Amino acid sequence: MQSSKIHGRPAEEAIPVKASHASSKKSHDPWVHLLAGASGGFATAIATSPLDVLRTRLQSDFYQKPPAPSSAATSPNPQIINPSSHQHTNHKTTRIISNIYRAEGWRAFFRGLGPSLAGVVPATAIKFYVYGNCKRIGASMLGCGEDSTLIHAQAAISAGIATSTATNPIWLVKTRLQLDKAQTSTGNRRYKNSLDCIRQVLRQEGVPGLYKGLSASYLGAAETALHLVLYERLKGILQKSLVSPDGKDTPTQREITSWISTTGAAGSAKFAAALIAYPHEVIRTRLRQAPLENGRPKYTGLVQCFRLIAKEEGMAGLYGGLTPHMVRSIPSAIITLGVYEFVLRFVGTSE
Repeated sequence: MQSSKIHGRPAEEAIPVKASHASSKKSHDPWVHLLAGASGGFATAIATSPLDVLRTRLQSDFYQKPPAPSSAATSPNPQIINPSSHQHTNHKTTRIISNIYRAEGWRAFFRGLGPSLAGVVPATAIKFYVYGNCKRIGASMLGCGEDSTLIHAQAAISAGIATSTATNPIWLVKTRLQLDKAQTSTGNRRYKNSLDCIRQVLRQEGVPGLYKGLSASYLGAAETALHLVLYERLKGILQKSLVSPDGKDTPTQREITSWISTTGAAGSAKFAAALIAYPHEVIRTRLRQAPLENGRPKYTGLVQCFRLIAKEEGMAGLYGGLTPHMVRSIPSAIITLGVYEFVLRFVGTSE
């Protein structure tokens, strides 16, 4: 079985496309890959939205502070949590889920979904364009093949940086909406909707406010590159181990082999990359938090945020929300790849 190549896919997800003579020309069409990638992102965003909300709240410190003694008994929306230690993470997660449902209803599990969906298409378009062209240009400049680890890494980092820069305002709005809760002074939520959030950020924090967390997002490019490189290596290993020695696999067998190698490699690579690079997720969420009610942000920069979390919560604080993040990110990788491949097959660009 011929090994797969990647053609113009987004940096965060390594996408397998068979490089057959008949389909190689079509597989370079950015619009086809844009449609496939956007479809995968759309399905993933909806399916994993509750886990995304849970992860964001666990990463933030807004929902880790116990209520003041005077209001604990009367508050209609009692806040979580006893933050005495991080060994009670599972209990904390259960209490957050319960409190979200009781105090805010099931719709709260889909807060920020609008910005998430709004960010899928532009993010995917940028990743496809930058990643595909950086592979081609990098291979030409460095004299390497497009399938080499070095080319994959530099293209993934470039795509990650470009995508983070262009879409940071969307993800900032999503984070603010997911963390939004009733303010103690008024009892009302800070933001009515996405547009109101943007207006308030611009009025109170200026244009730079829309780019909070960008430095941490740049660190995430390292996770993107690691995921991509690991994916390529693991996929090749799995394909070689599953293919029939005589090369006489039926179309059904080839489909099963492709599915197993793709999803197995995507899930395993995502687990390893996310585990290694996870602290940047927490720092990014903290930097994107809305300012305190006095208008002053608690976290003002990448290094300051890192030091403050380590001081107040210990190094374990940098791994808040890790469990729901893993539970969400691994299925996300598999769903995105699965839908992406289905769309490619549907439009006839893969075997």
